[in-house]
This record gives sequence, structure tokens and C-alpha cells, in this order.
Amino acid sequence: MKILGLVAFLLLLGATVCQNNRQNNVKTGGRSTKKTGGAQGADVSQSSTEVDLPPRSTGSTAAAASSREQGSGNRGAAPVGAGSTRSPGQQAEEMRLHFLKNTHVTCNDGTAAFYLREFRGSRRWLLFLEGWCCYSKETCDFRYQNIPRLMSSSAWPQTKTSGILSFQAVENPHWHNANIRFIPYCSSDVWSGTGPAPNPLPRPRGREKEKDQNANTEYTFMGSLIIREVIKDLIPKGIKQAKVVMLTGTAGGTGVLLNIDRVAAQLEQLGAEAQVRGLVDSGWFLESKQERSPNCPETVSCSPEDAIKMGLLWNGVVPNRCRQLYKKGEEWQCFFGHKLYSTMTPLFVVQWLFDEEQLRVENIYLGSQRMTQEQWQYIQNLGRELKTSLSDVAVFAPSCLSHTMITKNWMTFQVKGTSLPRALQCWDKNLEAARNNRTPARGCPFNLVDTCQWPQCNPTCPALVDQTTQQELTLLQMLVALGLDLQTLGVDQQEDGESLVSIVSNGG
Repeated sequence: MKILGLVAFLLLLGATVCQNNRQNNVKTGGRSTKKTGGAQGADVSQSSTEVDLPPRSTGSTAAAASSREQGSGNRGAAPVGAGSTRSPGQQAEEMRLHFLKNTHVTCNDGTAAFYLREFRGSRRWLLFLEGWCCYSKETCDFRYQNIPRLMSSSAWPQTKTSGILSFQAVENPHWHNANIRFIPYCSSDVWSGTGPAPNPLPRPRGREKEKDQNANTEYTFMGSLIIREVIKDLIPKGIKQAKVVMLTGTAGGTGVLLNIDRVAAQLEQLGAEAQVRGLVDSGWFLESKQERSPNCPETVSCSPEDAIKMGLLWNGVVPNRCRQLYKKGEEWQCFFGHKLYSTMTPLFVVQWLFDEEQLRVENIYLGSQRMTQEQWQYIQNLGRELKTSLSDVAVFAPSCLSHTMITKNWMTFQVKGTSLPRALQCWDKNLEAARNNRTPARGCPFNLVDTCQWPQCNPTCPALVDQTTQQELTLLQMLVALGLDLQTLGVDQQEDGESLVSIVSNGG
């Protein structure tokens, strides 16, 4: 009996010690605190550094550098999650902020960061880009002073999740269990830049002699290099074993077009056998038809092609196969999807037929002020021209007035009865069938363009918002804002909603 009692006591003591150890691990966030002398923090240097600090309020490079040092492992602590015990198939519920390991490749202001969420055991990767651009001293200064988060990672929040980035299967049925890396705006070069900008930055034509109160400000434009370094930092995370890598983006859709082939080539050089694909959301722009002044000191006053021509200061790169199609000085045309698509790695385009950003560069805003007949004609022509440009493209294109789709409540949007997630799944299955010499599945469409002619003729369109008042517009208010003569259309302002929907769907 004494022996049995001693055994029972030892078992109870061991359980108590184990419980205490588990509690201590929870309190320290699972971090290793073992000191290793001169090798201290060596493991951290082998992968990108994750920072678990409060969001920083400063935009300075010095503050960003300080944050890097604090998260670099110099105190003997491994990155957050390094000691994680998640089993395969168990996902983190939010993306967390990391810094690039290569500190020489940065955002405009010298910082560089991204978000990562791992799904252990998954061989699918989603690399998500945001981004547009600035292209002169004035536009870059304006961007940095007024919206610094678009040029600096120093004050980004610690976590990020939404839309196609969601980990919820009900919100993101096809990609919820992928490893996701989200790279927000910060290079201002539509992810094309390959090095520092000229010093000083050029001015818009006609303004070269103006005094500059920020003459010493310098910016780097390294968007394409950031993507390259992101891929490198993912090697320890398992991207070389990936089955599918999807490069995607909303305002960064142009960056997808420009970099998808480079990503595919880089992964091939690393020995990866991944199928590389691109998903472009709201990045399929058409050239402007409007005559403009050569001076466009603000981004909003420049057409896309003018901004890109001036933005060649980025030392931007375009795909080689497209570059060969145009003579020197005309490479800017490779920034447009419809000029570039035929040379691309497999690509799926998500595009509203009446994109608000395309209309904005033509100075067309939907709101309380009625549009002119010329503006209404432009809107109609835009829808028709976009349909033509997308005729041979894997596409999901609803006839709506909006901008960006895949980070919104994308499950609700439909074209010809098919939702966007379903269309992407069909495209995925078709690529798999082609890869394995199988017959594609029937009844699974992925070339979906609305056939109705007017904006908002698709009943699943998102609600319209007056861009001046930020108030939602009814369908009747939209018709008035478009400058249409309701009497000529035979519209009774007391008519029910179904009658108005019928008028819009039938193009009047």
C-alpha cells in the first residue's frame, strides 16, 4: 500500500508540473526564451520577422527601423507563432504583420511589410496586392502627406482580413483554407518599380521652375522587387512545395498583370512545380478618349496612360513578351490588360462594366448633379468597349457602377445566375482538366459577361452611393443623376421598383 501511495503521489506531482508549464507557455505566447549566446536570434534571421507590437503612429523611416530591431529577435524571443503547435489543417483566424527580411527593398519611405496567414498543411497560396501610383514630385508629396499608409508600412494595423482574404468557408468557399499573404499599397508604382527614383523627381511639364518646399524628400519605387522578396521570404514557409499559387489584387490588379510571369519564372527557378495563376480585380482599364492638358499635377487629373507615361520614372518593368510587341517608348501600353492578356500566364479578370475609377479619370461622378448627354454617351460606350475587350478572356463582369469586388460581400454578386466564387471554381477546374488532358466539366461557366446594356441592370449590383453626400441612391435617383429624361423614357415617378428595374434591364 505504501508503494501504491508513493506512485500515486508522483503521478499527481508530474501532472501539476505539466499543467504549470502549459500555463507559462500560454502567458508567454508560446515564445522560446532560451538564450543561446552569440547565436541568439539566429533562427529569426532565416525568415521574415513578425512584429507583435501596438500600431505605430509615426511615418518615419527611423521609427520603422526601430520596430524592425524590436522584432528582430535580439532579445532572444522567437517570432510570434514560431512555437505554434497548430496541427495541419488548423488555420490562424487573421493575418499578422511581418517585415521583409531584405531591408534594402522597401516601400516609398524606406519601410517594408506585409501580412501573412498560414494554413498548415495547405499547398495553396494566395498573394494579394493593393496599389495604384504617384508619378511626380507633387503627386508623391501629396500622397505621402495626406494618405501616408499608401506609401509606408510604418503605421499599418497588426491584423487584416476580409472578402477573399476571409478564413470563413461560408464567406470564402474556395480559398478560405489557403496560405494568404496580403501586400498593401506602399510602392506607388503599380508594383512595377525596380529601384530608387531619379533625384530629384521630375515635375509635370510647364512647372519645372516652381520652388519646392520638400526638395530633399526622396522616394524609392521597388514594387516589383518587393514581390520578388516576398516570394523569397515564403521559402521557409513552404511555397516551394505549393500546388497552386494565385497572384491577385484589387487596385493592385495592374500589378498582377505586370508580375504574374515574373512570379512564375521565379518559382520555376526555385524548383517549385506550382501552377501559377492570376486574378485581376478592377485593373482592366481602357485608354482615355478625352483630350487633356499635358499638365496633370494631381493623379485625378491624369488619364491612366498619362500617369503611366510620367510614372516611367519608377524604372518600371513590363513582361518581356509584351515589350517585344511595341517599339521603344511605347512600352507603357503593356500596363493595359487588353494589350497584355494574350501573352500571359493563366489569368481570370473580375471587372465591373462601369468601373467608378475609369469614370473618375473622365471626370464623371455619380451624384446629385445631373450628367451631360456626352457623359451619358461615354458611359454607354464604355460598357460596350469593355465587353469587346473581354470577349476572349476568362472573366466575371457584371453590368454595375462600382469599384473592386473580391474584398466585398462577393458571394452576392451574380452574372447569368453564377456567383463569382463559383465562376472561379469552374475556371480552376477547367485549368486542372486541361493540365491532365481531361474533358472540362459541363455546366460550369467561367466566361461571364452581362448582356444587359445599362449600369445597374444586374439585380445583384451593390447599392449606389452619391459620391458627394455618401448617401445611397435609389434606382429612380440614379436615372435622374444620369441626366435621363424620365418623361421620354415613360417613367412614372410613382412606379414600383420592379417597373424601374425592367426599364433599366431593357436599356430604356
